[in-house]
This record gives sequence, C-alpha cells and structure tokens, in this order.
Amino acid sequence: MKVHEFGTGHTETFAMFPCTAEPWRAFQKSAEAVAEQYHVFLFMPDGHDELGTDFVSVEKTVEDAARWLRENGVRRLDAAYGVSMGGACVLRFLAAQDIPVGKAIIDAGITPYPYPSWICRLIALRDFLFMFPAVKCLWLMKKMAPPERWTPEGEDPEAHYRSIFEFEKKHYSAKTIYNVFWSANNYAMPDPAPRIDTRIEYWYGEEERKARKNDLAYVRGAFPQTVPREFRGLAHAELVLMFPERFRREIMRFLRGGEPGNEFFEEKP
Repeated sequence: MKVHEFGTGHTETFAMFPCTAEPWRAFQKSAEAVAEQYHVFLFMPDGHDELGTDFVSVEKTVEDAARWLRENGVRRLDAAYGVSMGGACVLRFLAAQDIPVGKAIIDAGITPYPYPSWICRLIALRDFLFMFPAVKCLWLMKKMAPPERWTPEGEDPEAHYRSIFEFEKKHYSAKTIYNVFWSANNYAMPDPAPRIDTRIEYWYGEEERKARKNDLAYVRGAFPQTVPREFRGLAHAELVLMFPERFRREIMRFLRGGEPGNEFFEEKP
C-alpha cells in the first residue's frame, strides 16, 4: 500500500479509499480539492500502488490503512470516503472499529454477496474474463468507457486514456484483477454489525440505481443511520473522477452538517 497525503497543515483528517483499476492521479484533483480544508490520506491498495504488488483483499487493505494511521499518530478520523471497492473498504473499516470515524461516505460501495461460495467463485471468474481483455486492449477500454464522457475537463482524451491504459497494463496483474472481483464481493463483515454513532451517507449515481439497490439495502441494514443520496445523470464513480470541485462541495456540505434541498436528486455538474 502507498499513501499519498494532501493538506498536511490541517488538523482535521479525511481518509480516501479509491475504486479499482485507476492510478492515484485519477483521484488527485478531488483529493487536493478536499485538502483545502482537511488533511487527506489517499490510500492506494496493493496492486494499485505502483510498487509491484498484487491486490490481496479488502480485509488486508483496511488492516494496512489502520496500521499506517496508528503508526503515524492518527487515532481518530474526522471523515472517511470510499468509492466502489473503496466503499467496501470504508464499510469494513467502520465495522472493524479499530479507529473511530466521525462521518463516512460510502459512494456506490460494494457489499458481500449472499450466495453460496461456489456461485460467488463463478461470478468472480465471469467478471475476471470480462475485465482482463480490457486492461490489455486500449480499444476495448474506450468502448467500455467512452473518452468523450470519461475524460476530465481540460485534459486531452487520448493522453488521458493512454496514461490509464499504460498504468493498468504495467501494474494491474491477472492476480490483482481476480482478487479484486472476489474480495470486493465476498469480504467478511460481522453479523450483526456493531452499533456505531458515525454519521453515514450512501452515494450513488442515477444511472446505477438498479445495480446499487441491494448494496444500499445491505448498508442500511448494517448501519440504520445511513442516508441515501442519488446524483442525477451520473454513473458509477463519475463524481469523484470527473468533477473534483462538485465533489468538494458535496463533501463539505456533508461534513459541515449541511442538508441538501432535495435529499435524493442533484443536477449533473
């Protein structure tokens, strides 16, 4: 695991757990935006850290992050944010109760499947076979995520996609891909989950509403205080990857205790 820090002069702390298959620079602008007011820790897990490692599990990612925080004198987090697999990490982090968290955002967080192990293995294999060709073929990557939508404003689409492709091709191993799909959908959670007083929001894009229905239900079952928040016109992880200033505003609205005028729907930036 590699940790990137931003806003080190601030006393309030904010942990970020990213989604899979993206280099750390894909989250840099959003991390820097939040770092205007918070000390941000961006945790890049094994297999994504450019250190030649392979991803192992959500559990190990959370343990590594908690260990790093303790070793660096952080005994409490004011806030934590995670998207997709990173949302799974935040959920596991909250349940572990190793380091208290004041407020948490689980953005399209993945939750454990309720199926028998053999079915989960088949699903993981299917997902691996779907994803593996895309990290080896730039054309397929562009077909899965059109550059005209998934290039941040002000960046050249070809250069942006080439950078991500080169990262994935070099660092995103077959072992990492399989372990990501297995662990993100099958990590261990206590049942019942511990009662905590962390204020929690579960975010998701309007375009992924159906895909996140069961995940949202799981999170609200584990932590009943969770408030859902849907973003109109957005897809999976689009807010944090494409709109750093809007991301900052939404983070600050939540962390500073503000309430949105409309609980569930917001216009696309």
